[in-house]
Amino acid sequence: MRLQKYLAECGVASRREAEGHIAAGRVSVNGTQAIVGQTIDPDTDAVQFDGRDVGRDRKVYVVLNKPKGVVTTAHDTHDRKTVLDCVNGVSARVFPVGRLDYDVAGTLLLTNDGEMAFRLTHPKYQVHKVYLAWVDGIMKPETARQLETGITLDDGETAPARVAILKTTATATLVRLVIHEGRKHLVKRMCAAVGHPVRDLQRLAIGSVRATGLQPGEWRYLNDREISVLKKVTGLEQEA
Repeated sequence: MRLQKYLAECGVASRREAEGHIAAGRVSVNGTQAIVGQTIDPDTDAVQFDGRDVGRDRKVYVVLNKPKGVVTTAHDTHDRKTVLDCVNGVSARVFPVGRLDYDVAGTLLLTNDGEMAFRLTHPKYQVHKVYLAWVDGIMKPETARQLETGITLDDGETAPARVAILKTTATATLVRLVIHEGRKHLVKRMCAAVGHPVRDLQRLAIGSVRATGLQPGEWRYLNDREISVLKKVTGLEQEA
């Protein structure tokens, strides 16, 4: 098994992040510094991360209603509150799946299942994320169709989205957007690119998982049905 996949399965980080940890020299196999792309035998090789033994844990899946003013990271260099501070009491060490900006609230998944995290954030698996955004100005239906078709940003063309105009006021529009890409600040950049900067943004769902009923800062474990659906959409159900 590739080392980065093993680290992901053990909940150290996603596969992509695990590669960075290996490249940074933070991982060893049988007492020797590991290299990216290395393969191991999980049954016989001793793996350490930052000098601590790494082993497979029971998989844990959590949904948090992330508040604004909280950073989506394990540690913050500016000593701000992190999403891990919100999930005290979780029965395993977990990490966030993807990111929500400091000023964005809503549904955030945390897990120690690195392979699941990798697939949920990879565009290949097209896991939908649903957002609710108040944007500046009155968005016209033709502008919404532009977003649905795909627009050009500085890092390339966006994938087709689903956009619904829900409400308008004299100066703003409430829109619902469904995307499956995970690029940084994507919803904000998409709306700004068509002349409607985001005023307020909330993520309603990741796939079928929602933080409905949770107050900002509250969390719960996913139920068996939610976990099963996520495994199905990411192809992990067939590999079980």
